Amino acid sequence: MQPGKQLSTSIDATVPTAARMYDHYLGGKDNYAADRAACEELDKVVPSTRALALNNRRFLQRVVRTLTQEHGIRQYLDHGSGLPTQNNVHQVAQSIDPSAHVVYVDNDPMVLVHGRALLEQDERTTVIHADMRETEAIFAHPDTERLIDLSQPVAVLFNSVFHCIPDSETDGPPAVVRRVAERLAPGSFLVMCQLVSENAEVREFVTNFMDQATQGHWGRVRQEKDMDALFAGLEILDPGLVEVSTWRPDTEVAPRQLTQEWIEYGGVAKLP
Repeated sequence: MQPGKQLSTSIDATVPTAARMYDHYLGGKDNYAADRAACEELDKVVPSTRALALNNRRFLQRVVRTLTQEHGIRQYLDHGSGLPTQNNVHQVAQSIDPSAHVVYVDNDPMVLVHGRALLEQDERTTVIHADMRETEAIFAHPDTERLIDLSQPVAVLFNSVFHCIPDSETDGPPAVVRRVAERLAPGSFLVMCQLVSENAEVREFVTNFMDQATQGHWGRVRQEKDMDALFAGLEILDPGLVEVSTWRPDTEVAPRQLTQEWIEYGGVAKLP
């Protein structure tokens, strides 16, 4: 993202956004005809996308529950959080410890409007309007400084968002992860997953389709090796880097990703 570039605060119902398309796949109501039409076209080539979105959401909830219960994490910084739905990060964490703090970050103006309305009475949780690549601005934001104590461990979430940003030496996923990790206390966690495919035709179709549909607000579908590189040198929690429906499932009969044209792939790492 260009330094100093202002984010739009207006909502354009005619141009699909990844956040609103995701909301539609999750069964939400905060989306428009353009978002639903884009999902319909996407489903023609990658029909597993709705199941993938649902499994991704369940993965996020299991991760937050695990980090709060088993690792004592009480601070969450959620990049590209998307529109509020059921069992959001703050609700999962605060169901275990009501003192947990959560900062949501998103560049979609609709997320800002709905998030702030939802969180109006919650002093421990907020949503800030920022691009996930603006690390300096995010960490310097008054609400981040108010709610996140960087001298203590933090869980930073990049859940199904890296495919939304293009490759760049200064703003691509590796650079963003590096900048964020440098600011975190030992014992912090990085939660990272994104859409990947080992099928070149699928990668090309989805990347081009989403780039055109969102008018340039997209990166690319990558491969598993690209995500593996982001975790290099970090302590990865069991079961490692996996298709996310298989990350510590609640039961043996939990929903699984049934087709493999593309998958949500990633895991959880602890910083030394």
